[in-house]
Parts: sequence; structure tokens; C-alpha cells
Amino acid sequence: MANLLITGGAGYIGSHACLTLLQQGHTLVVVDDFSNGSVDALRAVASLAGLQSEPRHGLVGGSNRCWRWRETTNRRTRLSLIEGDIRRAHDLQVAFEALDDAPIDAVLHFAGLKAVAESVAKPLDYWDVNVGGSRQLFDVMAENHCRTVVFSSSATVYGMAKQVPIDEAQPIRPINPYGQTKAAVEQMLQDLAASAGPHEPGWRIACLRYFNPVGAHESGMIGEDPDGIPTNLLPLICQVASGQLQQLQIYGSDWPTADGTGVRDYIHVMDLAEGHSAALRTLLSEGPQVLTLNLGSGQGHSVLQMVQAFERTNGVQIPYAVCGRRPGDSAVSVADPSGAQQRLGWSTRRDLATICRDAWRWQQQNPLGYGT
Repeated sequence: MANLLITGGAGYIGSHACLTLLQQGHTLVVVDDFSNGSVDALRAVASLAGLQSEPRHGLVGGSNRCWRWRETTNRRTRLSLIEGDIRRAHDLQVAFEALDDAPIDAVLHFAGLKAVAESVAKPLDYWDVNVGGSRQLFDVMAENHCRTVVFSSSATVYGMAKQVPIDEAQPIRPINPYGQTKAAVEQMLQDLAASAGPHEPGWRIACLRYFNPVGAHESGMIGEDPDGIPTNLLPLICQVASGQLQQLQIYGSDWPTADGTGVRDYIHVMDLAEGHSAALRTLLSEGPQVLTLNLGSGQGHSVLQMVQAFERTNGVQIPYAVCGRRPGDSAVSVADPSGAQQRLGWSTRRDLATICRDAWRWQQQNPLGYGT
């Protein structure tokens, strides 16, 4: 089993990945600034993984808050959470030293800003956090002789793809700053891999271009907890279903699709977490390389189809209204996931009904998110 550093591990996708990795026996150090995450998410993860809180919470590195959880039997620390910013080398170094004399074997990099519409309004923030933070992370990794990383990229790097389903050979043409920053980090990793000399240890890298993560853990204890009004479809549907919002806004009914609404490849967040785990396993068992793979179901569903599936699965009506298109959106985004199936032995296992059921369970059990 490996010692892993997880950036952004208190966020939506990161927390589900942490649970998967803990259940597989790995030891985790999470660094998160809580801009898109919560300590309560990892408290729930620790509970689901059968860990108990350690009494030695407090400060590490002189100023960074830290929380720890351990196994109940041998009292070994399995999960550490350090409050830190990936743009600060000090915070990252504290995380690399969190396991005392045990080195970090690999990094799973989830941290970053993630909303397409926000990236259009605040592009400099996205370049600062997503690209600048990644550059700092890779620098500290090299200093600590850690050269294995799984990077959470995005299908937004493809932009308006001309061929659907989208395979990894499609050209990189992002149409919004969020996608542009993901593409820039992918290029940075390619350049980093190519920079290793003949007598230097090479980099083992996986860039995972995931499509639309949705749903929650089946327990209802961890899920998506957006700050304010959600920007993603399924959390919006859930808030309408629970009465927190009056109706769903559908952005455009004139897209070139069967029903005029945008079509996306929705992937259950636990399938996505398992995809990251599969990529890590492949990297740790093989030599230096750069893997670039799609993570998706290969099935496209429109906004209206998602609404209908939610209503059918959960017996709740979702009123909606149509408004204009959002900047940065595209008509259709569906993965060709065959590369990940062949290279990682991974494919999605959860269907649209499971996605809707798990998302609604999380919403019902946590109507105001974590800490409620």
C-alpha cells in the first residue's frame, strides 16, 4: 500500500476518492484550503472508512491547522488533513512531511477552481490557482523525489468537439478559461515528463479527462456541497426538489440536439473515484509514462432527460423554465471511454437511476450541506 498526497481532498470528487483509497488500504495526507471543501466531508469519510479521530489535532509547520484519524485496532494514522494552499510551497512541504519519516509515493491532484461560468468572469483567478498552484505542486514534488501524479483534468479541454463520442485523439481546443487552464496543466506535465534526463528517474503521469461528475456516495454521508446557488445541473435539480429553489433554469432549448437541450456524459462520482484509483494502480506498477485518458460512461443524456430520470426515480416533480445559453457552454459532450477500459481495466458501473437516487439521498439527509 502507498502513502499518498491528495490535493483538494476535502472537496466533492476528492472526498469520494479519499474514501475509495482508504478502503483499499492506502495512507492519505490531504491538503485543502476549504474554498471548495469541508473538514466535515473528511470526518464523514473517516467514519465510513472505520477510522477514529486522533486527539493530537492542532498546528503543524508552525501555522497550518491539522486533523488526523487513525485505525481503531493498531492506532496507526491513516488520514491526515492539513489546511493549506497549493500556491504556497511551505504548505505543500508541510504536507510532504506529515508522515514523519515516511515518504509520499504519489500525488492525486484535485485542487483547483472548477466552474466554467465563473472562469469566464474571473479568468485571472483560474490561471493563478489552477496553473500557478499546479506549477508550485510539481516543483515541491520534484524536491521531495516524488514523480508520480494523477491529475484531474477535464473534458472541457476538447471545447466544441467535431466528433462525438470524443476520443483522446481529438484536438485540444478549449473555449473557456477553465478548460484552458486544464489544458495548460496537461502541457506542463508533458513538458515535465520530457525534461527527465537519461540518468534521472522519469515521471509517471496520468491526465484524466473526466466528463460530468454527479451523484453521491450511497450512504448519503458525503456528496456535493456547493457554495451558494449551484452551477451544476444535478445539485440544482435536488435543490428544486427540496423546495430550496422554485424552479430549474435550463440554459438554452435551441441546441442542435434531439430535444434542444445540452447533452452531457454524466458519470457517478464513485465511478470517477474508482477511475482515479485504477490510474494510480497502473502508474505504481509500471515505468515512466504519460497516460491521457477519458473517464466517462460513453452515454449522453440531455438536460430534459436528466430531469425526467430524476422525477421517475424519486417520484418528485421538477418545475423548470428555459432561458438563454450560458457563455462557454457547448451542445454535446460525450466520452469515448474505450481507452480507459483497455488501459486501466476500468469502466462505469452505476446507471442514471443510481445517480439520481444517490444524489437525492444526500440532499435529503443533508439539506443544507455539511455540518447540518
